[in-house]
Amino acid sequence: MTRSLRTGAIALAASFALTACGSDDAKKDSGADAPASATPGAGGGEGSGESGGGSVDAAALEGTWVGLTDGKNVTVSIAARKVALVADKSVCQGDVKDMGGEPMLALKCTDGGTERTMGAIDSVDGSKLIVSWDGGAKDTLAKAEAGKLPSGMPSLPDLGDLPEVPAP
Repeated sequence: MTRSLRTGAIALAASFALTACGSDDAKKDSGADAPASATPGAGGGEGSGESGGGSVDAAALEGTWVGLTDGKNVTVSIAARKVALVADKSVCQGDVKDMGGEPMLALKCTDGGTERTMGAIDSVDGSKLIVSWDGGAKDTLAKAEAGKLPSGMPSLPDLGDLPEVPAP
């Protein structure tokens, strides 16, 4: 159970780090061409990313998504087309890429893992994201409300029990 709590804390930290990094990128991309750059190659015009036929709007992916897959925490944070993922013992980062008019999550994992390196968006709405990964995993994630931990996830450990770190 401690490992699950530690993974949740790491996932939360990763989502905050990505959000902080993404805010700078969003400011850089806030010019007149921002809507077009949000969905390169999409044929919907006006930056919607929707070309009909159920295509996914890359802007709908923005935010932090959390869930359990096979009993293990999975957190995906997306901001300004940058992606951070924490799943079990893997920490991965990458980009939202345009693959044939559809956004895909293209990641590299720090541990060399390949289970979640290329993810197809099965569906996304305001509250749920489903990603099928080339490595075989399929994650069904709920959107985390800004500033709040999602319900149904393990609580963070009590940090008061940690030993003091000696001064250098």
